[in-house]
Amino acid sequence: MKIQLLSFGIARDLLGSSSIEIEIPNETSIESFKKIILKQFPKIASVSSYAIAVNEEYANDSLVLKENDVVAIIPPVSGG
Repeated sequence: MKIQLLSFGIARDLLGSSSIEIEIPNETSIESFKKIILKQFPKIASVSSYAIAVNEEYANDSLVLKENDVVAIIPPVSGG
């Protein structure tokens, strides 16, 4: 199934784009999705932690993705 992957901040730099359409297996959980992303984009491993949002809502690892979901990788943000 296809999903839209959005990335922000350092994640955007590491993936090389702010928006990518990718193909993932049906019934993919967020936990599995993180492993898929790491395999397809190994540079993302340099980000120590990041949040995942699905359709503009933060998601936990057990959430199962659906066709055409919009998934965002949100790295930690520092301010000052």
